[in-house]
Amino acid sequence: MTSLIAQTYDNMVLRHPILVLVVLFSVVVFFGYHTKDFRLDASADSLLLDDDEDLKTFRKIHQRYPSGDLLVVTYSPDKDLFSDQALETLRLLREDLRKVAGVDSIFTILDAPLLKSSDKSFTEMITDIPSLDKPDIDRGRAREELLNSPIYRELIISVDGRTTALLIELAEDERYNSLRRSRSEMLAKRRGSGLTDEEAQTLNSLESEYIAARDGRGEQRHLEVAQIRDILEPYRAHSQLYLGGVAMITDDMVTFVRNDLTVFGGGVLAFLIIVLTVIFRKLRWIVLPLLSCLYAVLMMMGVLGLIGWNVTVISSNFLALMLIITISMNIHLTVRYRQLRRDHPDDDQLALVKATTHKMVKPCLYTALTTIIGFGSLMVSDIKPVIDFGWMMSAGLAATFATSFLLFPTLLLVMGKTKAKPPVESSRFALPGHLARLTETQGNRILLLAVMLTAASAVGISQLRVENSFVNYFKSGTEIYQGLKLIDEKLGGTTPVEILIKFEDEDEGALTPEELAEMSEYERELELEFAASLAESPEYWFTPDKIQRIKEVHDYLDELPEIGKVLSLASGVRVAEEAIGEELDGMMLALLYTKVPVTVREAMIDPYVSIADNEARLLARVVDSKPDLRRGQLLEKINRDLVEKLEFDAQDVTVSGLLVLYNNMLQSLFSSQIKTIGVVMLGIAIMFLVLFRSVTLAIIGILPNLLGAAVVLGVMGWAKIPMDMMTITIAAITIGIAVDNGIHYIYRFREEYALTNSYAETLHICHSNIGKAVFYTTMTIICGFSILVFSNFIPTIYFGVLIAAAMFIALMAALTVLPKLILLWKPFG
Repeated sequence: MTSLIAQTYDNMVLRHPILVLVVLFSVVVFFGYHTKDFRLDASADSLLLDDDEDLKTFRKIHQRYPSGDLLVVTYSPDKDLFSDQALETLRLLREDLRKVAGVDSIFTILDAPLLKSSDKSFTEMITDIPSLDKPDIDRGRAREELLNSPIYRELIISVDGRTTALLIELAEDERYNSLRRSRSEMLAKRRGSGLTDEEAQTLNSLESEYIAARDGRGEQRHLEVAQIRDILEPYRAHSQLYLGGVAMITDDMVTFVRNDLTVFGGGVLAFLIIVLTVIFRKLRWIVLPLLSCLYAVLMMMGVLGLIGWNVTVISSNFLALMLIITISMNIHLTVRYRQLRRDHPDDDQLALVKATTHKMVKPCLYTALTTIIGFGSLMVSDIKPVIDFGWMMSAGLAATFATSFLLFPTLLLVMGKTKAKPPVESSRFALPGHLARLTETQGNRILLLAVMLTAASAVGISQLRVENSFVNYFKSGTEIYQGLKLIDEKLGGTTPVEILIKFEDEDEGALTPEELAEMSEYERELELEFAASLAESPEYWFTPDKIQRIKEVHDYLDELPEIGKVLSLASGVRVAEEAIGEELDGMMLALLYTKVPVTVREAMIDPYVSIADNEARLLARVVDSKPDLRRGQLLEKINRDLVEKLEFDAQDVTVSGLLVLYNNMLQSLFSSQIKTIGVVMLGIAIMFLVLFRSVTLAIIGILPNLLGAAVVLGVMGWAKIPMDMMTITIAAITIGIAVDNGIHYIYRFREEYALTNSYAETLHICHSNIGKAVFYTTMTIICGFSILVFSNFIPTIYFGVLIAAAMFIALMAALTVLPKLILLWKPFG
C-alpha cells in the first residue's frame, strides 16, 4: 500500500512538476480571492458557548430589562469639579457628545435629580426636579448630596469628588438583536430535537443575515467610538479623560487583533528571512521555504473567508504559528535534500528530490499528525474561542503538510540541481555536538536534573490558579487599562453582577369564597371590579413589604468587600425618603410611581423591577482589580446567603450577569487543561506506537517532551501567573510541537543505527545531522513565538514567552534526555 502511494505520488507529482504548479496556482488564486471575506471578531459573543445555560438566562433577563451599550467617559478636570470652568467644560463636552449619531442619551452630574439641594417642597420638586444644570441650585449643597447619594456616589462621581463620569447610552440595533435571538433559538433546536430540511435552510439564511448585521453593527460602533475619541481630544488640554465601556473594549480588541495579525505575520516573516539567510546563505533556500509559507497562509486565509470562520483574540496568532510550523517542516526537507546531494553528487535532480520526499514523508506526516493532535486537543475545551483555535490550526497544519510535499518539491525540480560544495566542518552551530558529548559523559546527571525539575514543576503545578483580573489583560499604557483601572478603583467597580428576586403572588385584602357568598350580588360585583382594578394598576405593586425585602438584599450586597456600587429600587426610594424625612408607605409609593416624570421613572424604576414578572432586579459591580478576589467563592456565598440568611426560596433567586459568565469561563480552565493534556498525550502515544511499533520507543519519545510543558506550568504556579484562555493552550501545543523533535530524532537514529550497530557512534552522527535540523527548527519556533511580546494583549505575551521557554527546554531534553534514554534502554536490539 505504501509503495503504491509512493509510486502514485512520483508519477502524478514529481514527473509533472509544471502541471502541479499550474494546479497549485489555480488553487491559491481561488482561495486568494476569498481572503476578501477574512473577518475579525472580538465581540463578547465570540468568547461564549451558545449552549451555556447561564448565557441563556442572561439573555432572557436582558429581554425583560433592555438597555443599549454603555460607554463611560471619565472626566477629571484640573480645576475643582464644581467650579464654573469645570462645569462649563463638562456641559460643552456633553453637548458635543450628543451630536454623535449613535448616542441615545447621556447622563452626567449636570442631569442628576437633586432632592436635597433645594428649598422647594417634595411635591413641587416632582414637577420641576432641581439639577446642577439649573442656575438657581446651591453648588455646595449639590456637592454634598452627590457625594452622599445612594445612587450617584461611585456611579457618576468618585468618593473624593475629583472625578465624574458621563454615562453614554448608545442606540440599540433592534434588527441585530432580533436576528441573534432567532439564531440562538434555531441553534438550540438543532442541538436538541434537530432541524427539518426547511429549518436548516432557514438557519443558513439566518446565519448570513446575522453575520452581515453583526459586521455592520461593529463597523457602526467603530465609527461612533472613533468620533467620540475625536471629540474628547481637544478637552484633554485641561483635564484627564478616559473612555471605557464594552463597546470601546470590543472596538479596541478588534484593533488589537488586526495589529497583532500584521505585527506577528510581518515580524515572523522578517525574522524567518534572517534565520534562513544565517542558516543556508543561499537565495534558493531562502525563497523556497518562504514561498511554501506564503502559499499555506494565503490558502488558509481564503479558507477562513470562504467558510465564514472569524479570527478572535485567541486565534489572532494563527498566521504567525502557521509561518513558524511551515518553515520548520521546510527546513527539515531542505537539510535532508542538501545532505543527500552532498552524499550522492552524481544523482540527478529527480532522484534527489524523490529520495528526499520518500525519506521525509513518514516522519513529517507523523510530526504533522502529532502537532494536529496537540492543537486538536483544544477542541475538547469548554471555551468557544479555544475550540475554534484548535479547529483553525488543525486545518492549517493539514494545509502546511500538503504544501510542503507539493509545492516545495515541484519548485525544486523546476529550479534544477546546483553544484554541491565539498563538505566543510562548520562551527557556526556547534551546540548539538557539545550536547552529544555531554549526553555521553554526563547522561546520568542529566536524568537526575530532569527528575528534580519534574518534581519542582509538580509542586508549582499544584499552585496554579485561574483567578484573573480583566483589567490586567492589557498593557498599562493602553486606554483600556487606564480607563478600566480608574472606573474600578474610583467609580464602583467594573464587572456587573445581577440579582433577581421573585416575590410570591399575594392577594392581600382579597375576600374568601365564604365571605363573597355572604354578600349581595351587587356588593360581590363591586368587590370583584375593585380587585380587578388593583391588579391592572401597577402602582399598587409597590408595597412596603417588597421594598423592605429589596432593601435587605441591597444592604447585604453593599456590605460585601468585593462589591463596589449597588443599584436597585431601594436606591431611589431612599433618596425620596431622605427628601421627605420619613419612610414611604404604600400610598406614598403609589403616588411616587404615578407622579414622577416618565424620564425619571425610566431611569430610576423600570431597570429595577418587572411588575409583570413580579420580581425585582439589583445591579452590583465587582471591584475586579481586588487582589484577593475569588469570583467563584463570591457567587457561591451570595447564592447561599440569600437562601440561608435572608430566607428566600432557592427557586426565587437568580444570580446572573457578566461576572457569572466570566467566572464560568475561568472555572472551566482547569477542566479544559486536564482534558486537553489527556487527549494530546493519548493521541501522541498512539502515534508513537503506530510509527515505531514499540512501547519502549513510545515512552522514550514522550517523556522528554513532557518536561518542557511541565516546567513552564510549574513556573506559572510558582510565579503566580494565572491561567487564562490562552495560557491553558500552552501545554497541549508545546507537547504537540515539541514531540516532532523526538519523532525526527528517533526515526533517524533507527536508520543510522542499522548502518553502524553502535549506539555511541549513532548518537554523534544523529546530533551532527538531524540534531542540527532539530536545533534550527526549534530555534526558529522559539524566536517566532518571542515576537508575540509586541502584542497589546497580556495573555498573548505570556503565550509567546512561555511557549518559547517550553520549546527551549523541550529542545534541550530532545538532545540530551531522549538520547540518554536510548543509550540506557537500547531499544533497537
